[in-house]
Amino acid sequence: MTNVTPFPSQATTAGQTGFDRLELQRIMDLYGRMVSAGHWRDYAIDLGRDVAVFSAFRRTTERPEYRIEKRPSLRHRQGMWALVGEAGDILKRGTELQGILAPVERRLLKIVRD
Repeated sequence: MTNVTPFPSQATTAGQTGFDRLELQRIMDLYGRMVSAGHWRDYAIDLGRDVAVFSAFRRTTERPEYRIEKRPSLRHRQGMWALVGEAGDILKRGTELQGILAPVERRLLKIVRD
């Protein structure tokens, strides 16, 4: 119990792509709303050298329903954000995270009758 593991510093993770605080806050906000609506139950975050991926699952044992990918190397071409579907097809690509999350957020809208 006396072993203290240091938190990785910026120097050790210089070659790793990740989400900044505001991006992760926006993604986790959507995740929380989808969980409360009963659509998602689990998530995974994969941080690699070239890509950072947030995967959302309906059930833990399935493939992810959606993957939100951040690829900074594509920033000036197609946009660094991509929304990937369950089958692996790219549903939306762009330069801003908010536009990428819009199709998923539309699932939360419900029609209210007077």
